[in-house]
Amino acid sequence: MIDTHIHLDVEDYSDDLSTVIERAKAVGVDQIFIPAVDEQSADAAVAISRQYPDTVYPMLGLHPEEVKADFEQVLHAMKQRLKQSHPFIAIGEVGLDFYWSRVFEKEQLAAFEEQVKWSVEYQLPLMIHCRKGQNEMIHILKRYEKDLPGGVFHCFTGNEKEADAFLQFDKFMLGIGGVLTFKKSHLPEVLPHIPLSRIVLETDGPYMAPVPMRGKRNESSFLVYVVTKMAESYGISEQEVMTQTTINAHRLFRLVSGERSLQRPLIDFPNSNAKSLI
Repeated sequence: MIDTHIHLDVEDYSDDLSTVIERAKAVGVDQIFIPAVDEQSADAAVAISRQYPDTVYPMLGLHPEEVKADFEQVLHAMKQRLKQSHPFIAIGEVGLDFYWSRVFEKEQLAAFEEQVKWSVEYQLPLMIHCRKGQNEMIHILKRYEKDLPGGVFHCFTGNEKEADAFLQFDKFMLGIGGVLTFKKSHLPEVLPHIPLSRIVLETDGPYMAPVPMRGKRNESSFLVYVVTKMAESYGISEQEVMTQTTINAHRLFRLVSGERSLQRPLIDFPNSNAKSLI
């Protein structure tokens, strides 16, 4: 398994980071991706990735909730890290968030588009966060669609119509995490509408812990609960879910350690109630 989105750089993990990673490996999570939210977290993600090479991989991005009046200076400073040899596997966590406020709406739109341009320029996939800004986000992405290398619509919780709107971008995946296991979630019914070849696993730790760990600090080892529910939704085995989502992540993020996996065909599950996985 691959946890494509967890904030290991935050204080919640400062006391037992090594144990968290050990627990992840013990249940089969081989690789862990850390999105950045600002300059400091990008540097922290890099530092952690150096502690755990071939296991932890960092991203670079300015989160929409961190976009303020000085965003242009911040982005200029962050981009300098891309102009030299760097370890980043994606541009993220970036996007739009108008859930609480639209005070910096114009700034968020400009910051997101600038980072979409980074994705095109450096051919790094996007890790996208979007709340209450779907129409604006899609409008921006369409301008660059043919040149984008792909990305993840992080923390997907929508319906079939919303899934279709995102999946029109052929090189993009949906990130599915703990919300799938929540009692009131409609995702178990929506998932069979989505090809498994378009899904990657994520935790979004320390937030959004799945049932039966809901309310606790989330961590990569909890992906097993997401996999169990996903397998149930598709009517396939947990191993098939783990294998296909890992292939998906390797293909999208082009990890060197995953290159051999790219030679394997996409798995077809003829007995699944899901649509074709191709």
